[in-house]
Amino acid sequence: MLTPMNIHMPMVILMHTNTEPTQSSDLALLGLMQLISPALPIGAFAWSQGLESAFELGWVTNEQQLGEWLEGVLDDGLTRCELPVLARLQNCWAKSDSEGLSYWNEWLHANRETAELSDEDTRLGLALMRLLNSLQLQPQIEQGHAALPQDPGYVTVFAWLAQQRQIPVRQSLLGFVWGWLENQLAVACKAMPLGHTAAQRLIEQLRPKMVIAIDTALALADDQLGPIMPGLALGSAQHETQYSRLFRS
Repeated sequence: MLTPMNIHMPMVILMHTNTEPTQSSDLALLGLMQLISPALPIGAFAWSQGLESAFELGWVTNEQQLGEWLEGVLDDGLTRCELPVLARLQNCWAKSDSEGLSYWNEWLHANRETAELSDEDTRLGLALMRLLNSLQLQPQIEQGHAALPQDPGYVTVFAWLAQQRQIPVRQSLLGFVWGWLENQLAVACKAMPLGHTAAQRLIEQLRPKMVIAIDTALALADDQLGPIMPGLALGSAQHETQYSRLFRS
């Protein structure tokens, strides 16, 4: 005979742990998603970062070559340039270090090897600043924020908003490199052309490599920084005089 004492009822256990997301971390994540969204109105879609030139010159003609190109730019470019400097810039914003911001902003400008690459960084930075001004999210010196450097580049402004959104540095780097990859694959889908399924295969191929890139970038000392991409620089320089093109770099 079944009684209330010997009926085995399923148990529902509600567990609360310290890893449960907080409202602030949720807002930070949403802020990062907003910052790297292709819908952000800063015109990033108009730039290819030298990739269109690689197509035109016949250096990249298929999915495999594109994967090799992107991995090379990730390893020898972003890992040694944008990613570690983004971490430094975000720390400078956190400490209201105007001198450090100016130094690393100028360092990035000095490492843009062609007029187009320099113009891209500057114009995207200005476009993002115009958007922040319209949203009233620009740095305010009277509120204790550091002064915005002269001619702030895209990475510098990205670092400001990431800090303002209270995004952890590692997640900022993850978002930045993800935005870069999405932009490059969008360029390839338009100009190569690359199919969308092939683009997803490349994402699967490069996802673990992006994590390794961030680990490496965060471990580099100041004297180990600097991109090593002579091929991209040569291609970008030739793109400046390319007769027919879809992109501005």
